[in-house]
Amino acid sequence: MAASVDEYLKAAVEVAKKASEVINDALHKEKLITTKDGMSDLVTETDQQVEKLIIGTLKERFPTHSFIGEESVAAGEKCVFTDNPTWIIDPIDGTTNFIHRYPYFAVSIGLAINKELAVGVVYNVAMNELYTAVKGKGAFLNGKKIQTTKEKEIGKALVITELGSNREKTRLDILMRNYRRLAEEPNAVHSIRLQGSAACNICTVANGVADAYYEFGIHCWDIAAGILILTEAGGVATNLEGGPCDIMSRFVMAASTKELASAVCQQLERIDCPSD
Repeated sequence: MAASVDEYLKAAVEVAKKASEVINDALHKEKLITTKDGMSDLVTETDQQVEKLIIGTLKERFPTHSFIGEESVAAGEKCVFTDNPTWIIDPIDGTTNFIHRYPYFAVSIGLAINKELAVGVVYNVAMNELYTAVKGKGAFLNGKKIQTTKEKEIGKALVITELGSNREKTRLDILMRNYRRLAEEPNAVHSIRLQGSAACNICTVANGVADAYYEFGIHCWDIAAGILILTEAGGVATNLEGGPCDIMSRFVMAASTKELASAVCQQLERIDCPSD
């Protein structure tokens, strides 16, 4: 007999808290740091240890489920997304922040069933902020219901984005042009923030602290849990054309309203990335 989504949520919360203990224990210790695709794409032994803990715990409890984990894919496993219940995991989203003890890094655990997000848990470890959502049941921060700002006007928006780990010159040139479009009149936003964690960024929008977040080159494990939390908080996640966000597409626009999502997207020059 299949477990209920509430049981899935409980399991995800429990293992996220166990993971946070490992992360907190490692936070002030010397870290073995290696790189993946570039000098800015960092990984620590704690990322790998936490992912093994999360996948091992959930696999024992739900042996028929599938798993996509950032470090597993980095180690050579295929990123395969099917209708089977699939846990999509980032053990530490914001590894660079974790290395520097900048307090925006999170355990991100999402569950998709029939390719639809059903459960999302994002735990900002340093801030002790536990974001949770189950499809159709709202979004919560430490047990308190949250919602987006409902801002529609780009001129009143606080927007989050990121540099990303790919620092190739052509890509950076586009990023800077996009920043400038959002900073210049007549479509100037209130300001732009770079916080260093996609999961935390989406949850910041879900919690009504910022109004929109976009990023090119993002991966499914960075955003799966956060997107459900956002949409359950009343926000929207779209592609660059305003359609539904495909978590495998390497782009996310997360906003308080569809109107704001559209307004920000209209200012952005596309950066093409291969799908997950």
